[in-house]
Amino acid sequence: MQTAIEILKPGLASTIQDAGRWGYQAFGVPVSGAVDDFSLQLANLLVGNSPEKAGIEFMLLGPAIKFHCPTFIAVTGGSCQPALNQKQIELNRAYQVTAGDVLTFKPMKQGRFGYLAVAGGVKTPAILASRSTTSRLQLGGLKGKLLADGDFLPLQPTYQLASLQWRHCDLPVQTPTKELQLRFIKGPQWASFSTAAQEMFCQQQFQISTQADRMGYRLSGSKLPIPANSMLSEGTVTGNVQITRSGQPIVLLADRQTAGGYPVIGTICAVDLPLLVQAGMKQRLRFQEISVADATKLLRQRIQFLQQLAATFQRQRYQLPIGPQQIAGQRIAQLFEA
Repeated sequence: MQTAIEILKPGLASTIQDAGRWGYQAFGVPVSGAVDDFSLQLANLLVGNSPEKAGIEFMLLGPAIKFHCPTFIAVTGGSCQPALNQKQIELNRAYQVTAGDVLTFKPMKQGRFGYLAVAGGVKTPAILASRSTTSRLQLGGLKGKLLADGDFLPLQPTYQLASLQWRHCDLPVQTPTKELQLRFIKGPQWASFSTAAQEMFCQQQFQISTQADRMGYRLSGSKLPIPANSMLSEGTVTGNVQITRSGQPIVLLADRQTAGGYPVIGTICAVDLPLLVQAGMKQRLRFQEISVADATKLLRQRIQFLQQLAATFQRQRYQLPIGPQQIAGQRIAQLFEA
């Protein structure tokens, strides 16, 4: 039996991503990883993986996938309308799949990025301690490229998953709003901007422009006055809001360059970045300043939410229905079904 996922259709911008390639920015290597880190962490948790396991990320339209071994899957992120063997399945829920099953998607109704996690994670080779794909460097993933039809991604066959029937998460539905509030902390060059520029940044509405990808989202709006003094290049952080010489903001994301010379007026809080990442084109947004302490508290609350969900699954492992039994029992059942 071939233990792999087969890509029948690639979808749009489908890549292998994990928690990122940390520790190599000093050498010019981008962190990469899932652009919506919360969605991939949730998908991994649903199938019993640790947070750093690799899954598949796609944009707007997911791939068509055939499974060549038994495993468990979960789909999270945007409203990508997944279907298993032409039967619609839910987001944020674990499912068992067997050899021959086919997973497909329809275009997203809402959001931009979707995630597929499989039990044990995708087993492509790790490069610099990560399987994340940085396509512009042809690094990581599957030969550093976007997934294409005919690709095979190795898996570890998985027959058991405790608490399968209970592994779901009822997240609040993110309905489109007229204005999206994004909380930020002051950036290292905040004081270099004039009071007028600071007020404009916090008070005016911006929109996500058509220039938006895994490297960053360029925002459109009234141009901000920029500092007169030039600055040396410095290291970048996910969520940095750089102000270009044209006075327009760029929010740096997973595939960002490792250093930059534009002044950073603020950094979007980690818990709000997925909201921006999944926001639609031309979404209006406004920035709200909060303290580092408040941003840290919000991030701890998100971590606690995932930890509590994991603890819930652990407690439910002996509640009926128990779920998939031992490997030998499943294979015997398959023989009787044949």
